[in-house]
Amino acid sequence: MYARSLGDDGAELRPLEPWQAGEFLAHIERGREFIGQYVGLPDAVTDLESSRAYLRSYAEKAAADTGRIYGIWTDGKLVGGVLFRTMDLASGTAEAGCWLEPSAAGRGLVTRAVRVIIDWAVKERGIHRVEWHVSSANAPSIAVARRLGMTKDGVLRESYPYRGKRHDMEVWSVLAPEWRAGKEKPREGR
Repeated sequence: MYARSLGDDGAELRPLEPWQAGEFLAHIERGREFIGQYVGLPDAVTDLESSRAYLRSYAEKAAADTGRIYGIWTDGKLVGGVLFRTMDLASGTAEAGCWLEPSAAGRGLVTRAVRVIIDWAVKERGIHRVEWHVSSANAPSIAVARRLGMTKDGVLRESYPYRGKRHDMEVWSVLAPEWRAGKEKPREGR
């Protein structure tokens, strides 16, 4: 996939590749604290070498068909991204995720970008179940899951150690038949 428009505001979704390590690092620096509230990406990307290694790991996942990473650009500037942290084509499952720097928050960019990658995964790659794992404290990310029509499957209590504290992790998902049917209304888990 090359650049893909995310709407009338000029936002674009593009693959993130190792040659963009400098731009990726600059983006992470702009949003390091904001992004790092709930995800470990800023802890993994601390300098040009680690930025390149992180993007290289996703290039290797793309080559193996086990993951993907895409950047979100506005006005020619990288401001966030979405990814398939995992993809298992044999079982038909994938885990989607996101991050965004503060200057881009509140514009619906993540929701629009995740719609694009879920469409691709379901229609082109035959993924049956897309999961969204999110800290119970991350209200904006939970709102994305709801807007995408995902169902809350449950809460993994204190399952995620992050920065010295254990966090509850919610698991949300959407199934291919629901996605194809345009499911828009979320259901709370059992």
